[in-house]
Amino acid sequence: MLQHLITQDAGLRMIPTDRDKLTTAIGQLQDDLRALPEEADPARTRTLSRWIGIGQMCLGRHQEALTFLRQSLDLAAASGNTRAVVATSLNLGDAHRYAGDMRAADALYRSALGTARSHNPELVDFALQHTGKYLMERGDLAGAEAHLREALRLRIATGDTELIGSTQAALSRVELLIDRAAAPGSDDTAPRQWNGRWTAWLQAHTTARSPDRWAEDFPAIRGAVRGLTAHQRVHPRHLRDQPFPAELITAMAQEAEEALTTNGYLHNGKWNAAVGDAANRFAGQVDLAAVVTESTGLEVEQPHNGVYIGYLEEGQFLDFHVDEFGFGEANLILCLKHERSAAAPTVSATVFIGADGYRHVISRRANASCSMVRSPRTEGRLSAPENA
Repeated sequence: MLQHLITQDAGLRMIPTDRDKLTTAIGQLQDDLRALPEEADPARTRTLSRWIGIGQMCLGRHQEALTFLRQSLDLAAASGNTRAVVATSLNLGDAHRYAGDMRAADALYRSALGTARSHNPELVDFALQHTGKYLMERGDLAGAEAHLREALRLRIATGDTELIGSTQAALSRVELLIDRAAAPGSDDTAPRQWNGRWTAWLQAHTTARSPDRWAEDFPAIRGAVRGLTAHQRVHPRHLRDQPFPAELITAMAQEAEEALTTNGYLHNGKWNAAVGDAANRFAGQVDLAAVVTESTGLEVEQPHNGVYIGYLEEGQFLDFHVDEFGFGEANLILCLKHERSAAAPTVSATVFIGADGYRHVISRRANASCSMVRSPRTEGRLSAPENA
């Protein structure tokens, strides 16, 4: 409705091509909305509200944008139209981001991407694109690059040149910011800057789908990984038999199984689901920050984020990857349930990768670990940011 009146500025935010014309067009849409009879199709109301909200966002009228986009999202959710829910959630996330509310924006982007992956795969590239821009503004350049590269792969597969160009422009912006961060004279000791550069490099150069593949590729990046190891603040540790209360672990395992079954979504080759009350009780009753501090020497805050991960089929595993900075500098992964089939040739294991190669450690229930697995397992991950 308003696409021809909207463009992007240098920071990739939407702005009017002609402010007066956009204002007039929004006024006409508002007149159309007010003129709708009570028995009008809710889809028409939803569409008009959405575009009014998008237009107001482009004009910088944040409160008006939030009001109309929230109305549109509520109508989409009430109708069960998940495609509209995803699209409008992304718009509402943009409106919160433009208004400076990054916490609300983060929740909307994550929700939209999860829904797109599980219900509307044709919208995953759009969710990745919006999330990538958000991460860029938040300073997570590595995460932004990873999301945008995935979006680009999907868009190249569909062959839509306009969408491909949009993602390439966003990637170019992120790459420019990464180059600036790495330029001489920049503060190379800043954790966020350093983490962003290394994450982007590793995500672009490494994917180990098997020990054989890792052994083959490792010599080519050994020097780079040694450079990574020289600066890293947290060294991986496999902690066996932590004295966590059994009832809390059991409650999380049960919650994870239900969440993965009813609300799980496929991501990185395995199932993910949001944590709930059981995980929050665990994080509130167990001093996980002390566990991390004792094992690594790094002072961290209590966990602020979490996700359940399920390996539900024989042979599933997690590709070698580097987490986005937003997960926190220290990740604590708890193995909640670990089963081994008698016929399985190998047992599920956690793989630690360092400058001298990789080693795998068998995970048991309630161990703290990082993961790459080869037989069914359920995990919960809780992340803690570094103290300032």
